[in-house]
Amino acid sequence: MRFTAQEEYGLRCMVQLAKHEGQKPVTIHVIAAGEHLTPAYVGKLMRILRQGKLVDAVHGPAGGYTLARAARAIPVGEILGVLDGRLFEAKECGKMPGGHLACVHTSECAVRSLWASLDLLTSRVVNRVTLADLVRPEQSLSRLIHDQIPATLAGPGARAVAGAVR
Repeated sequence: MRFTAQEEYGLRCMVQLAKHEGQKPVTIHVIAAGEHLTPAYVGKLMRILRQGKLVDAVHGPAGGYTLARAARAIPVGEILGVLDGRLFEAKECGKMPGGHLACVHTSECAVRSLWASLDLLTSRVVNRVTLADLVRPEQSLSRLIHDQIPATLAGPGARAVAGAVR
């Protein structure tokens, strides 16, 4: 499973802002240097994040970007959703290549349940992890995520997920 470059680097830009939370606004050049990205690409990502109401732009000589809310109030799932959407969306099943009007697997699909279940599990985890959590040391974050897996599997719709995971 892969996430898009836009999701990866946009999330990394948000982590840079979280590391500077409560300080002066962070410039595109500082974010770009911290992530070894071009300022133009960071600018593009910051526009998307600003349109998604995740960051605020501060204009002027001391300007830059700040988080629109506290890092602890921004779930990673929300950031990923602003950057590129969900892993699987059922509406994608209606899109067919080659000009076909309908999917040949509309009534019985071998993979739809798999993608839907993976999307559900992934969404539950990324919506429980906040931007503030990503600033923690890696081992601490890894423990946090692993500790949430049983709760993720036991949440609403767990029977459908458990059946798909088996």
